Amino acid sequence: MRLSTSFNRSLWVFHFNSGSCNGCDIEIMCTLTPRYDPERFGIKLVGSPRHADVLLVTGPVVHDMAGRLQRVYDQMPGPRVVICVGTCGQSGGVFFDSYNLDGPVGEIIPVDIYVPGCAPRPEAIIDGMVKGVAKLERLEAEGRK
Repeated sequence: MRLSTSFNRSLWVFHFNSGSCNGCDIEIMCTLTPRYDPERFGIKLVGSPRHADVLLVTGPVVHDMAGRLQRVYDQMPGPRVVICVGTCGQSGGVFFDSYNLDGPVGEIIPVDIYVPGCAPRPEAIIDGMVKGVAKLERLEAEGRK
């Protein structure tokens, strides 16, 4: 898999922790190492949502982070893809029904791709990002028509 000519640059990913236990974050850092080499697919991590094509979110959304998550999402240029990594971001996981949660990520911002697991393996995270590449290419092609 490589980026097609419809998407003529690297895929830039911004990671946002919305209140996780850091298990998924550790797996994401492992994913970025040379062992898994996500740059072979053109995937690079960036430090600003203003430069990102993909928002990679981990953890359930705690009360203090809901507004920040929405602001980060709003700062991203379109077209954009949101990938939710881990069970906690999808349903609350072990933190389900906690007093401090505003809900799963999908209740705060629209999510395009879910990567299940607690914590998901690096291969699953890369698979989710590659699916994000395909979705972004479709969105880019639709925007050109």
